[in-house]
Amino acid sequence: MPLALLLGGGLAQAADPDTPHIHQGRLAYYAEAPPVVPLSDPELAQLALGQVVKRQIKLADGGRGVAVQDIQAPPEVVWGRILDFPAYPQMVDNVYECEIYGHSGDQLLVRFIIGALLIRIEYYIDHSLHQDQGWMTWRLDYSRDSDLDDSVGFWRVQPVPGRPGFTRVFYSVEVYPRGWVPGPIEELVTDLGLTKATGWVKRESEARGASGG
Repeated sequence: MPLALLLGGGLAQAADPDTPHIHQGRLAYYAEAPPVVPLSDPELAQLALGQVVKRQIKLADGGRGVAVQDIQAPPEVVWGRILDFPAYPQMVDNVYECEIYGHSGDQLLVRFIIGALLIRIEYYIDHSLHQDQGWMTWRLDYSRDSDLDDSVGFWRVQPVPGRPGFTRVFYSVEVYPRGWVPGPIEELVTDLGLTKATGWVKRESEARGASGG
């Protein structure tokens, strides 16, 4: 089984699909639709220029970061990229393996292996997909033991008012690494996950849209 090797401490932890996670959730997850993020006129101007807007959203337990970007492709193309999990290793940097291991109704269970250098982190995510309403949320699948301590987040995908052919994407994630991890891995699963996520979706969606796929 792939290991997440924790350098420096001589420790190795391994995700295990046959063992429950060490807890049943530390982070508050989105039991229903994620919050709508209001945007100011200056932020809308940034989006029109192709820039990423980053905001904090207020929640009962504090706040979480969200990245927003406009993409020149219709929502169905954008969703097609987000939901093509088996293609993540080809589309997303630092993703080595990605596979769907369960799908029932709105629930979509996905195994990921990400990493940098010689380190690999394996974890299991339980998605709640409501594509017809324009959103998807997730948290860890706590029935399996992940190398991450916890993770919650959401995607929102909606047409851009007044810009036919454009889609506005909202992405938020909160991740807690499990135990001590080296700097490059901590960045990979925290800040970089937020700042880079909409970038790969924009690149892949616009390329697919341009090709007519």
